[in-house]
Amino acid sequence: MEKKMTIHTQPARSEREELQQQQHQQQRKVALRTRGHAHGAITRLASPGDVGELIKPFIFLDHFEADAADAPKFGFHPHSGIATLTLILSGQAFYKETTGREGIIDTGGVEWMRASSGVWHTGGLHGKERGKGFQLWVAMPPELELAEPHSQYLDASAFETVGPARIIMGEYEGRKSIVAAPAGMTYLDVRLKAGERWSFIPPKGHNVAWIAVHEGGVSAAEYMSSGELAVFEESEGGIHFEAASDTGFVLGSAIKHPYDLVTGYYSVHTNAAALSQGERNIAQIGSRLHSQGILKQTR
Repeated sequence: MEKKMTIHTQPARSEREELQQQQHQQQRKVALRTRGHAHGAITRLASPGDVGELIKPFIFLDHFEADAADAPKFGFHPHSGIATLTLILSGQAFYKETTGREGIIDTGGVEWMRASSGVWHTGGLHGKERGKGFQLWVAMPPELELAEPHSQYLDASAFETVGPARIIMGEYEGRKSIVAAPAGMTYLDVRLKAGERWSFIPPKGHNVAWIAVHEGGVSAAEYMSSGELAVFEESEGGIHFEAASDTGFVLGSAIKHPYDLVTGYYSVHTNAAALSQGERNIAQIGSRLHSQGILKQTR
């Protein structure tokens, strides 16, 4: 009697699963490393005229660490065309802006201020604990660079976590931050224990990626230590991390901003006309602050 052969078939993998498998097998190389330029308690790791061109829409990144009593105090100053995102890793910071909002941000909290058509603000470290964090500037697309300003001040509890990563901005692994940022960008606060491994698989279309290490050391194609910013080659490949010690870093990933960076003193826009309008707007706000006695002089 003839026996019938049973053939077991595997279900076809989805396109997403195939892409993830390919990305897990790849390791993006490091294209650039820098320790930036230190100015006292603040280290400028990226600016629009240098690293910002490689990682736009992320165009400016400062790391700061100081005792609150010794930290620099920033007087009122303007922005237009961009958003600033300040992440407080430890300590507290205060803020005040010409939209009428002011308050205190605690450890783990975030200030998101989309300046767009123009805002003046001030801030600095607060309290008695040593403060540490990052301030990031994000370039806005044309439809938002002269829009009405918008800001959010969020406690640590407002952010979701996937594995070792807190989702500060954008989306990751099906979870989404409540920060009202434009689509196509993700910003994570990552903590790894010594020896721990973690793979970042970017959302579809994200060809820009970088990390800034603020604690310990981590390997990802190359070893990077605290104080370094590393820019990865443009691709949609995965980035595989292994912590050499207890480590912390922020990671930015995005679809590359396709517009020029047209810069003013405190403003970044996509074209000269938008920059001119933004600078007129902030000059008008500055004149009002001057007449109110808040500013001794305007730029």
